Amino acid sequence: MEGFTSVVPTGIEAETAGTEAQGKIFCANCIHCKLVPSPDQAEGGYRLRVRCDAGKWLKKSGEEKIYKYFTVARRSIESCSSYEDMGDAAEFMKDLRKALPTADEIYPT
Repeated sequence: MEGFTSVVPTGIEAETAGTEAQGKIFCANCIHCKLVPSPDQAEGGYRLRVRCDAGKWLKKSGEEKIYKYFTVARRSIESCSSYEDMGDAAEFMKDLRKALPTADEIYPT
């Protein structure tokens, strides 16, 4: 997807920096970024994934792209016609980074 980048925070300054100043918006701060369970038959549970319910995350094949939950705070894009923020981006992203798991986890069904 054109304009899609991965942003890795580098300390407190990166966590609290305004996204507008960087010219990027964080997908996780958008109302269309949804958390969905993804079955894991091998482990007998499910893993958490995120998707864009506005259909903006697509693979080159046109198929929907779904991301791992613990990586959602690093997803940003330069512009999006469907973006609707959920409040102050800097505060939201700081809280999200603290709450996210550090690795992909399997949850029991």
